[in-house]
Amino acid sequence: MASTTTISAGQDTKPRLATREIWNMSVGFLGIQAGFALQNGNASSILQRYGANVHELPNFWLVAPVIGMIVQPIIGHYSDRTWTRFGRRKPFFLAGAIAACIGMILMPNAGALAAVLPLVLMGAGMLMIMDASFNVAMEPFRALVADKLPSSQRTQGFSAQTALIGFGAVIGSWLPWFLANVGGVADTAGEGLVPDNVKWSFYIGGFLLLAAVLWTIFTTKEYPPKQQNEYAGIEAEVEKGGLGLIFKDLLNMPKTMRQLGWVQFFSWFGLFSMWVFTTPAIAHHVYGCAIDDTTSQAYSDAGNWTGIIFGVYNLVSAIFALMLPAIAARLGRKRTHSVSLICGGIGLISIYFATSPTFLIFSMIGVGIAWASILAMPYAMLAGSLPSNKMGVYMGIFNFFITIPQIVSGVINRPIVHNVFGNNAIYAIVMAGVFFLLAAASVSLVEDKDDVVQRA
Repeated sequence: MASTTTISAGQDTKPRLATREIWNMSVGFLGIQAGFALQNGNASSILQRYGANVHELPNFWLVAPVIGMIVQPIIGHYSDRTWTRFGRRKPFFLAGAIAACIGMILMPNAGALAAVLPLVLMGAGMLMIMDASFNVAMEPFRALVADKLPSSQRTQGFSAQTALIGFGAVIGSWLPWFLANVGGVADTAGEGLVPDNVKWSFYIGGFLLLAAVLWTIFTTKEYPPKQQNEYAGIEAEVEKGGLGLIFKDLLNMPKTMRQLGWVQFFSWFGLFSMWVFTTPAIAHHVYGCAIDDTTSQAYSDAGNWTGIIFGVYNLVSAIFALMLPAIAARLGRKRTHSVSLICGGIGLISIYFATSPTFLIFSMIGVGIAWASILAMPYAMLAGSLPSNKMGVYMGIFNFFITIPQIVSGVINRPIVHNVFGNNAIYAIVMAGVFFLLAAASVSLVEDKDDVVQRA
């Protein structure tokens, strides 16, 4: 095994990049998140239309974290060790984007393949394709920011990425509503069918995803391995071994990563619950639908409004992300993240007290503040603790702390929602808010040596 010398982030000598370059390297994430938002806002209602019961939804959503837990460390491992004439991370961007585009076309058309498998299983299969593809495209973007930026610009880099994620999610979240209410596209469909406004949203989202990723590919130049090592001040050879090295790296993860694991667990448990249960929660709690209703106009209205309010929290996230570098410079990254998570917890809990659909907009403001911080602060805190030559694999391993809580949430939410909450999804949303507050408390456990503000 070749020896590898690593240094701390404080010795990073990479040149500072222009603002334009920082934004260009993350434009692809705008498209990925547009597709991800379409999935988050519509997958539950699509699966219900295909025949899934509300308490069964977590089972289908488990596909996403399981796939992510498998795919991201592998992609990170191989992207660390790959260099082609097209670059290091960029080939993975492109492959993932093409596959995701195909999945987004197939997902709302699973009925056409229902002769092969039961409709609900076909829908779950398309969801799996989309999730795997999103993860292939998504993982190297985190590593790219850490690759290209010196420590002094990483908060700015991840905040720019978060802003683009937010704007992309707004597009994806609002597309079904826009097509139905402005474009006049039908938003209702018979049993087992997906409305045309949702179908066309997925088609447009797939095109946007591919176009955005291509923008990053053509505007961003990666540092070749030798130059990357020179900037980091290391002499590194490729470590001999296969996928087993991932487990070695897992066992030797930096202390800061382990500490952030608790913050991520509580944060993503809450997020997963929110994504799965918001549509059925507001359909019953705010719109007055029966718990098992999936075909009424009120249920369609609730689904469309879920897209709107998801767009609101993503818009808030995009705007707040632009403020994060300045806020973090004043308060410190830890305190900024903790306060943001508290805002999110209060926002989710407040949904229980909603008296109208409009009220939910105010709830989502708090969620948007938390979402911006979740997408930026943990990565900014983490990057400073990672060896330069293992950015990809450790960013992939860090995804364990995103996927495991989603798996746990999916497993335990099914019996809880069915047996304890009587299939009333609003209580799952309240529980999600409590988990955000637990995440805020856990931030105090994190040691962030690279923070410009050191406060107890």
